Amino acid sequence: MFKLPHLTNRQWATAGVIAFADFCSAVCVSLQAPFYPAEAERKGATASQYGLVFGIFELTVFVSSPIFGKYLTRLNPKFLFNIGLFVTGICSILFGILDRVTSAEDFIGLSYMVRIVEALGNAAFLTASFALVAAEFPRSVATTFATLETFFGLGLIVGPTLGGLLYQYGGYMAPFTVLGTLLFAASLLTYAILPGCEYADIPTEGGLLKALRIPSVLLASYSVLAAAVSIGFLSATLEPHLRQFSLEPVVMGLMFVIEGGVYALTAPIWGYLCDRKLKPKIATWIGAFLVTFGFLFIGPVPFIPLETTLPLVITGLAIMGFGIGAELVSGFIAALHEATIHGFPNNLATYGMVSGLWTSTFALGSFIGPSVAGVMYDYVGFEYSTLFVVVFNFALLFCTTLFLCLERRTPLGLPPTSKATAGYSTLDAGAGENPDVAGSVVIRNYGTQRQRLGEPEEQDLCQSLKQGLIAPRWTAADEQPI
Repeated sequence: MFKLPHLTNRQWATAGVIAFADFCSAVCVSLQAPFYPAEAERKGATASQYGLVFGIFELTVFVSSPIFGKYLTRLNPKFLFNIGLFVTGICSILFGILDRVTSAEDFIGLSYMVRIVEALGNAAFLTASFALVAAEFPRSVATTFATLETFFGLGLIVGPTLGGLLYQYGGYMAPFTVLGTLLFAASLLTYAILPGCEYADIPTEGGLLKALRIPSVLLASYSVLAAAVSIGFLSATLEPHLRQFSLEPVVMGLMFVIEGGVYALTAPIWGYLCDRKLKPKIATWIGAFLVTFGFLFIGPVPFIPLETTLPLVITGLAIMGFGIGAELVSGFIAALHEATIHGFPNNLATYGMVSGLWTSTFALGSFIGPSVAGVMYDYVGFEYSTLFVVVFNFALLFCTTLFLCLERRTPLGLPPTSKATAGYSTLDAGAGENPDVAGSVVIRNYGTQRQRLGEPEEQDLCQSLKQGLIAPRWTAADEQPI
């Protein structure tokens, strides 16, 4: 039976501000999708040019996220989180005044510049947020991550709808001004509410390249990549594809809501299943199948003899939304799980590495998706270009099937804590105890797979990486959490 977890005040504060930031991030990504292509075309830009405006944002996140993840333990995660929101808000407002530029070349060029700086801010706070989730909620990473991703899905809903509405009644500048104000508010909220996040500077053991040599981590990354390619593909081409139905801007925005709405509703379910019921690879397989099947009908693809209708497109988008949630959630928890299984310490350094990898991979897919989509749309049209996404996700389906057939049975979700002997601890109030009373906090320890199996480690891990809101009573490392 599903039960809500008992959270400390620190955890509630962390979850709240990260949820708000995820919401703002999704609005930032999806706001301009219903109207920016048409605005760019009026200035003389082609689909290939404005498709890269969507893609350059994600390419910058792809390059910068691993750097932020690598040095996360040397920075204050709260500072990185806060400054990222602030920079993103500034750039959003700047993007809103670009309609005053009349030349197509200048309009596209300035769009590239603003989106690059905006992407640096976005990468900073996203990488910090995912690492904080893993550090603050070690026993339910997938569930917490997926629940917070619901707010990302809500942002995907509100972004296009709000963007279309504000564009229709307030012009080009209105959506970006509102978003910039929202991001400023998020930055202030983070500064005021997010607890201080002082962590020890832990040397990274292995690094990103070592993690990428693990086949199962590569598969998890490909799952995130496939989902991002699918989302990015539609961000650049769905609006031109739907012009044949002569939809109002608000209705056009609602069409972008469908996939994000289904994702928002189903992400917590996928998180709970990955934590408690399903091996993450099974969730990946289901997600790949659903995304492949859904994209067959959005066009539809040329070999399906069906006429393009609005109900058919809506059905395909809804099925795709189910699959996107499975691919994204399972990709994060599988990468973290497999990294610790293969010897990475279960500490903030690993969380930062996996967070940077997830953000970077998602950004790479979001760059490939709209960039390839714009070029293919120009040359072969929407129906034939959807074959790119179909093949991309079918390859994930095939690879996941191969892994499931070859691998041995592995533990579900994150490894249990009963055999933990590592020095890494997370301070968390026990169920039924008052988190505001000193002495009610127990230490929950997590280590590498070698330590969980009781085998000796070559070197000790750093003790107590974070401080609680209260003075805890330190207990033995083998104490069973409540």
